[in-house]
Amino acid sequence: MVPKLFCLVSSSDDLALLPALAEAGVDGFQVRDKSATTRELVELTRVVRGSVEMYDATVVVNDRVDVALAAGAAGVHLGADDLPVREARRIAPRLLIGATCRDREQVAAAAHDGADYAGFGPLFATQSKSGLPDPFGLGALAAAHGVLPLIGIGGIDAVRAGGARAAGAHGVAVIGGLWRQPDPLVAAKELVTAVA
Repeated sequence: MVPKLFCLVSSSDDLALLPALAEAGVDGFQVRDKSATTRELVELTRVVRGSVEMYDATVVVNDRVDVALAAGAAGVHLGADDLPVREARRIAPRLLIGATCRDREQVAAAAHDGADYAGFGPLFATQSKSGLPDPFGLGALAAAHGVLPLIGIGGIDAVRAGGARAAGAHGVAVIGGLWRQPDPLVAAKELVTAVA
């Protein structure tokens, strides 16, 4: 099942908070750490799994099918420059596979290739990743709705999460909307309510 609220996690985040976040209802965790070695990424994924799986949360790994398989994660999220979805599905038929998409055509192609969901964005301006296109807004998300479950990403907070759900998103993915808040646990609870 595709989570409604993905929390992106890197080694620089407060990993001690993960069990409380999962207990509060965060049902998806995406391990994303661009500076980690492969070994470090496998270990980080195992730590995240050990922290949240008792709460039935789903753990996916950003970009790396090999790490997802080695660490026993439930899935992988693939960007445009990563292993193609079709190849990932061929070598890992049981993994939950997400694909980053920017429009309805890309969502349809990802669905054809075997993706289970599409990460769609950036919906709003974000400071969490550089080199992104201009924000698409909720109209673009609504136009892409109906092919795959869409996970809205980019500048998401609780208010915008509710808007994304109203526009047709299955759920949302957050970084700053949780980790850069004064109290990440309070932010998580507000997000969980917004996507319910």
